[in-house]
Amino acid sequence: MKNAGPMIFIVDDDDDVRDGFTRLIRSAGMQARAYASAEQFLLELDLSRAGCLLLDLTMPSMTGQHALTRLRQMGSQLPVIVVSARDDEMMRAVVRDLGAKMFLRKPVDDQALLDAIQWAAASMEATGSA
Repeated sequence: MKNAGPMIFIVDDDDDVRDGFTRLIRSAGMQARAYASAEQFLLELDLSRAGCLLLDLTMPSMTGQHALTRLRQMGSQLPVIVVSARDDEMMRAVVRDLGAKMFLRKPVDDQALLDAIQWAAASMEATGSA
């Protein structure tokens, strides 16, 4: 099956957040795939698939920070938008150093999230990264 544009991957352990982000993204005409854990996302990730990752930081087992570290170790240049209720300058610096494109604090305004996704997707296209 042919890929029909970038996939927006959502990794968050909160069912309501995952479902809400998925509905919002699909209502904007984009494809979305949601995961309840970072481990499942990393297990199923196709490095050749263009997309953008919305990543929560505070999750049981593998945290978002560890997932981002692992993603970069795998050689992925997938644009990452961290979306978290945990918001402090140290954590922002850590995820920025790991290559996150943006950090948004929960609860996130719908339009701000869609704008961030569009910006990340445009930066991906400009660099030719998948």
